[in-house]
Amino acid sequence: MRMMLGVVMLIGTTASSVRAEVNSGPTVGETPPALKVLALTGDEEYQELDYRDERKEKPTVYVFVRADRFDRPMARFLKTLDEKVKAVSEDADVIAVWRTEDTQATREYLPRAKKSLQFRNTTLAFFPAGSPGPNDWAITGEAFLTAVVVHKGKVAASLGYVSVNETEVPMVEEALKKAVGK
Repeated sequence: MRMMLGVVMLIGTTASSVRAEVNSGPTVGETPPALKVLALTGDEEYQELDYRDERKEKPTVYVFVRADRFDRPMARFLKTLDEKVKAVSEDADVIAVWRTEDTQATREYLPRAKKSLQFRNTTLAFFPAGSPGPNDWAITGEAFLTAVVVHKGKVAASLGYVSVNETEVPMVEEALKKAVGK
């Protein structure tokens, strides 16, 4: 029985190490760089704009998703985050930016994803030039998903994930709460 418990503990430890964070995103305390994207959902649907300038001082969680690694656990992360941000601040929103070179497939996919996931507080966007960008946001290719919390024009947290699901949302939520002073 003890041996079996040890094996279970070892498996649990190994599984949790796979979920390790990676260094990704701009440095805390910095002003985030411009973020020129094409919004495919939300109030600015089908408009190319700079979300850093649009959101200005408002609390925002920017989520950079590697399109080739998007899966159901990431979808659950985004859905849960979408549900939690307004409880932290009525002004908070999520801007999810797909990092992809296949712009045509992304144009077709993101509106369907929004409808399927029923986002209320999340805008889905991508880089229209077809570059996986954004080079100046320090998003590493190792990170399948990077969440960057910004408030009052400053980066409050940068969290990079190789593997992510809804159980990681409280970490992002806490960073957002800290940023807005809750």
